[in-house]
Amino acid sequence: MSATTPPDLAAAGLTGPLVGVDWLAVRREEGLVLFDASVGAHRGAAARIPGARPFDLDGELSDHTSAVPHTMPGVQEFTEALRTLGVDDTDTVVVYDAQGIYSSARAWWMLRAMGFDRVAVLDGGLPAWTAAGHPVEPVPAVYDGPRGTFTARPRPGLIVDAGAVTAALADPAAAVLDARTRERYAGTAPEPRPGLRGGHMPGSASLPFGELQRDGVMRPVDELRTAFEAAAGDREQLYFTCGSGVTACVLALGATLAGYRDLAVYDGSWSEWGLPSERPVATGESSSP
Repeated sequence: MSATTPPDLAAAGLTGPLVGVDWLAVRREEGLVLFDASVGAHRGAAARIPGARPFDLDGELSDHTSAVPHTMPGVQEFTEALRTLGVDDTDTVVVYDAQGIYSSARAWWMLRAMGFDRVAVLDGGLPAWTAAGHPVEPVPAVYDGPRGTFTARPRPGLIVDAGAVTAALADPAAAVLDARTRERYAGTAPEPRPGLRGGHMPGSASLPFGELQRDGVMRPVDELRTAFEAAAGDREQLYFTCGSGVTACVLALGATLAGYRDLAVYDGSWSEWGLPSERPVATGESSSP
């Protein structure tokens, strides 16, 4: 066990925020909670890792009263959803998704934002699991077991709003990193959601989430650190944005692995900032830090 592993992770048998498929294959039946956090076309896919429960970011684990998608639920709503899914405060949780590492990082960050640290992301997700020859079940992820005792204990500052991002853009000690593709950042590719302006926040930098991965798994720590330093320079206070607050959490995962600690995710992301408004928008390529 690494000497730098946080106590809650060590107590849960985790060495960090990322676990491999071989680790999960050994421990899957040892009482841990396994979540499928797939979204979009992969939501409710026909195959799951045996025993996986649905962490439904397109359903009850987003606030549908919000005007933008994938908004963080309230404390009571989050607590109720996790109890319904049978989660206890003392559980060890592993999250995966069917795309690799895409939406699973969002579930991981949400749990951390709600004060739960005994959680890790499955490196490579379902594709890595099946490629290694591990079993799947030909049914959607469901859960009909006993209720849990989970209680959310929110940590202010891990999920932030547009005001916090506006302040960060003006703060020379902070960097705002955009996880969308470089073409969407530059405004040369259309936004997938109708009604949004193209481009990026002036003063932000581009770091597409896919560039933190190689062959579907997270890159080594030294390569992650190099990628963040190229985008953020020597700044250690990092804010992450994307299309709807999902892949921004892949940047949060990569930054955590790379040793950064002062991190925040903009919940509304471009789904909010890109709406017609007085919020400034720039086009063109990312500038150097």
